[in-house]
Amino acid sequence: MGNMGRVPVGIVGASGYGGVQLVRLLKEHPGVEVVYLGGESSAGKPFSDLYPHLSPFVDLKIEAIDLEEIATRCQVVFLSLPNGLAYKMAPTLLAKGCKVLDLSADYRFFDVSTYTSWYGGDREDQEIVSKTVYGLPELYRDRIAQAELIGCPGCYPTASLLALAPLLKQGLILPETAIIDAKSGTSGGGRQAKVNMLLAEADSSIGAYGVARHRHTPEIEQICSDLAGSEVTIQFTPHLIPMVRGILATVYATMRDPGLQHKDLITIYNAFYRNAPWVKVLPSGTYPQTKWACGTNLCYIGLEVDSRTGRVIVLSAIDNLMKGQAGQAVQCLNIMMGWEETLGLPQLTFYP
Repeated sequence: MGNMGRVPVGIVGASGYGGVQLVRLLKEHPGVEVVYLGGESSAGKPFSDLYPHLSPFVDLKIEAIDLEEIATRCQVVFLSLPNGLAYKMAPTLLAKGCKVLDLSADYRFFDVSTYTSWYGGDREDQEIVSKTVYGLPELYRDRIAQAELIGCPGCYPTASLLALAPLLKQGLILPETAIIDAKSGTSGGGRQAKVNMLLAEADSSIGAYGVARHRHTPEIEQICSDLAGSEVTIQFTPHLIPMVRGILATVYATMRDPGLQHKDLITIYNAFYRNAPWVKVLPSGTYPQTKWACGTNLCYIGLEVDSRTGRVIVLSAIDNLMKGQAGQAVQCLNIMMGWEETLGLPQLTFYP
């Protein structure tokens, strides 16, 4: 253990946006001590060289990735890496007794064939995959508490699934009619240099991408199918908008009972999320904005019923780097360790 009995944790891939969010959150978390920061291209550099604003608070260096060394020093390991790397590391860390939280797509799927058909790769770890838990606490809290390996959800799936879950679980909609129109800030694309993320390219514009083929589609469909109890196909279209943080997902679906009223849905959602401290169902006529969730682990949900079309409209807003990534991973850690789900996580944004 680390100082004062704190759990020693490591972050592999600490230099990216997900990694720096984890560093910032875990440095202030009362239950852990960050003892290892790993990376390849930045190995040997002080972490403060990459993020100078953290120099008074983080005195660790980025170290080369050595799984034996990591397992010796860490009880919990966060893998904040590009897709296709975590599944090469997690089996070794698990075998050596570490708890692992993967922030990439590598362990989000129940079957490796779904992963390889969308992401590629040559995998032979179905046995490990079968023991992995999908890290959306509002749906799988009890399983997360017993897990050794968590596949942390993507940011778009988190916002979309929290909007859809009560409708699918209660059988309130025709699943095949569900459409997700989602918009994300540029930090969702990571820290690597990309032409479409340049200020001159992204500013004062909005555009769709990955239309009909975005990699988060099968992840959303997998959990929707699990909730509905039958195979569900979803129409999902993501958009890039000129802001740094945040996701707003607007979900449309046809209701089975066209007589269902707005007040009924509010009651259903409040009951469904009654034990979910990070989900806030908004009152009638109030619709979420991404700014409200910025820097927090919160998901704000607004609801409307269009009696003219017989559709329900659900709006879900999160911070893509927090509830959509690092914050949710820490939420899962809290559950795995038997701590309060809110421990060490920001609950209120700075506004405006």
